[in-house]
Amino acid sequence: MADHHTSQRQLFESQPQWVEDDARRGTIATVVLPDGVEKPLDYQVPESLVPMVEPGRRVRVPLGRANRERIAYCVAVRSGELPSSPLKSVVGVEDDSPLLSSRMLDLTQWMSRRWMARWGEVLEAVLPAGVRLQRRSRMAPLLVATGVLPARKPTASQLQVLAAAATAITAEELSRQSGASKAVISRLLRCGLLTQAGLTERSPKSGLVKNDRTLISHDRPEHLSPAQSSALEAIRTPLRADRHETIVLFGVTGSGKTEVYLQAVEETLSYGKQAIVLVPEISLTPQTCDRFRARFGSVAVLHSHLTATERHAQWREIAAGRVGVIVGARSAIFAPAPRLGLIVIDEEHETSFKQGTAPRYHARDVAEWIAKAERVPLVLGSATPSLETFARCLRGEWKMCALANRVGGSQLPAVLTVDLRDPKSRSLGAVSPRLMAGIKWALAGGGQVMLLLNRRGFATHVQCRACGHAARCPQCDIALTLHQPGNRGICHGCGLVSRLPGKCPACNAPELTQRGTGTQRLEEQIRVCFPEARVARMDTDTMRSRGSHERTLDAFRAREIDILVGTQMIAKGLDFPAVMLVGVVNADAALHLPDFRAAERTCQLVTQVSGRSGRGPLGGRVVVQTSTPDHPAILAAASHDYEAFVRSELPIREALLYPPFGSIVRIVVRSVNEQAVANWAEHIADQLRVEVATRANPVALRVLGPAPAPITRLRDRFRWHLQVQGPDGEILREIVSKVTASLKNPDNVAWIVDVDPVEML
Repeated sequence: MADHHTSQRQLFESQPQWVEDDARRGTIATVVLPDGVEKPLDYQVPESLVPMVEPGRRVRVPLGRANRERIAYCVAVRSGELPSSPLKSVVGVEDDSPLLSSRMLDLTQWMSRRWMARWGEVLEAVLPAGVRLQRRSRMAPLLVATGVLPARKPTASQLQVLAAAATAITAEELSRQSGASKAVISRLLRCGLLTQAGLTERSPKSGLVKNDRTLISHDRPEHLSPAQSSALEAIRTPLRADRHETIVLFGVTGSGKTEVYLQAVEETLSYGKQAIVLVPEISLTPQTCDRFRARFGSVAVLHSHLTATERHAQWREIAAGRVGVIVGARSAIFAPAPRLGLIVIDEEHETSFKQGTAPRYHARDVAEWIAKAERVPLVLGSATPSLETFARCLRGEWKMCALANRVGGSQLPAVLTVDLRDPKSRSLGAVSPRLMAGIKWALAGGGQVMLLLNRRGFATHVQCRACGHAARCPQCDIALTLHQPGNRGICHGCGLVSRLPGKCPACNAPELTQRGTGTQRLEEQIRVCFPEARVARMDTDTMRSRGSHERTLDAFRAREIDILVGTQMIAKGLDFPAVMLVGVVNADAALHLPDFRAAERTCQLVTQVSGRSGRGPLGGRVVVQTSTPDHPAILAAASHDYEAFVRSELPIREALLYPPFGSIVRIVVRSVNEQAVANWAEHIADQLRVEVATRANPVALRVLGPAPAPITRLRDRFRWHLQVQGPDGEILREIVSKVTASLKNPDNVAWIVDVDPVEML
């Protein structure tokens, strides 16, 4: 009998099998941390949080033995059997709604693999800081008058505040309506005359561009040129069919590419869709932004000067579909346009579309992924397309539309090459007699002049005549550039500023001489030679304040400046009809850098800046000063024949397996200890060679280096680099990932991985 009672008790007190099975089941969230941890982690989701935890939202999770709370991105949620070892639990949810769509999560995961970056690093990069702000920071308290009689007679200002607060109102709006300061409102709160009546969401600035500058008049032309019409039709065809296609507008400077963009965007908007337009840098391309503003009115312009609040406001406006046109630099490609219909990348050859810090993505490749996923056209425009873009057109992967002539019948300017090897060309200093004569000709004809010199400062370095010692940065392997006034030596690598000595620190000789010419010295020489001319300089030294680029370019457009001296920033997308002469003071400045793209960059820069001349009825000329007049890059730029350069350069790239015929993964090792850098770089190279030898076709794969980087020391860190090359980028990334994952990084050494780098210094 006792046994019977015992079995009955066990029957009712033990858990049924279905309860035990249910206890082993639950909801699991896979999360990615923005830093520190490489791999995604699994956490159990408590029942109370299950409705709120979903992919794209951020959650709070405990991490490590100390269970320190961290914010992480939820990338997946699943229900099922829990693992045998217990999982830690999600402790909270940060966002009211997902910050990232499923497509954006797919994109960021692809970017992580493509550029060998941590997924969390990519997730942080695609979301502006303002969007990542916690929601409570966007809430504002509502204030209301209590109706309590004050002990003392209130002031007129206080009465105005109390009257305005008869109904609930934010402090910001209360201050605006009553004209009272925040101090007055705070005093009334402390005295109990105002009280908090709840919370409301702040109304941040819209962030939409304001027309606070005088816009150039760019009316819609009555007719497009035949080439423009053909290019526009090539964009319209996939646009109307809701399918992806990449169209490259290869048009000479002044051929009307921007008008094609504008009309393609106009058609996109007519279908109720949105367009993203990428430009190299907002501050350097104000005219392009102006034209979109003048044509479409309300345009979201994403740039680095926006506050976090303004960025968040724009993000919400775009995500809600209330903005049709988004113009911005590289990161604008991540704008959350729900009805995306078109992506345009202007000046697609510009290196600024590649991010220099992790994740080192290229906006052109990201744009292609998005355009394919959304089934929308991608338009790339340039007078000098990158060789990667040109090659894909030649292979038939992308469609190229040529715009070979300038609109309006204006001709490309005549180009005169000055050989600087001739001593007569140097008789007047940095400006040759022929360039000097050209400046006089342009000014006498009522025109303007642009002079390009891609070197800042007064003199490129200061050298001792006696022993040859050159003043160098104590933290970098870079000569100090002389800047005036103040006889300052500035390192253009780390920014260090020091006063240059009167004597040589190596041999104590007083014969220090200034070598080379920078934009500052060129400006001084031009002012001396042309005292009546109004001269301005555009480089990073003079354009530091907010809006300085726009102010200088507006003044040049208004004919308040006769001669504009500058670095490459004056070469980008500017249209000034009165420019009659462009002078390239030293076309060789970047030609001999230890970078396989040096010739391409030189040809692009000289071609682009030459295109600023002769756009108006006055006509124009270009004078190019060079010590290598027979170099293919110089010859092609001087003859306005970029295709000739492409034809000469592509076979060289193919023979060396350089892009566009191969891929490169560059590894840069850095440390304060030079020997540690060399040893670790050698170790990585050895491991890579071992891994390459195991591959099916190791001959096609190359490990080059290691060797000291061209700039061997930067910011007090020694730098060595090596690179892996091969025809298949995916295989290269697989090799490098496998090797680097197996390495235990020494404490005193750091390294970076750059997939398909755009600079090798």
